[in-house]
Amino acid sequence: MNKHDKLAVGEVAQRSGFAPSALRYYEAQGLVTAVRTSGGQRRYERSVLRRLAFIRAASNVGLSLDEIRVELDQLPDGRTPNRADWQRISHHWRGRLDEQIKALERLRDGLESCIGCGCLSMATCGFTNPDDQAANDERAPGAAYLPSLLRRPHLAR
Repeated sequence: MNKHDKLAVGEVAQRSGFAPSALRYYEAQGLVTAVRTSGGQRRYERSVLRRLAFIRAASNVGLSLDEIRVELDQLPDGRTPNRADWQRISHHWRGRLDEQIKALERLRDGLESCIGCGCLSMATCGFTNPDDQAANDERAPGAAYLPSLLRRPHLAR
């Protein structure tokens, strides 16, 4: 098989672990590109597998699609990350992962007394959320007392 062979949607989906609908979505978002056959079917360069692996790793780190796009847009001509790119990017991700680990440790250590929701349903909420201060909290809706990295909206999968 030649590295310039084009891959069909089903093959890319099988090899990448992404559903065909996700591939179409990522294409619409400009994260991956495909060409069309004369019959209108999508075909992907083999290098799309590396871009999709990058997207999977970045989303597992907690980057939003906008943040992933920013990282990919820094690469010339839409190419996949090379060793130097990966070293730069992974250094940035390491700091983010360290922050997430600390946030998760704070969550773990406080689980028995509070999950950060500000609901006043547990006896200790009177200490962490006296007079329902969370109702006026401007940080975010939902679990306002969770560390910000853990309050990010989740994408439907």
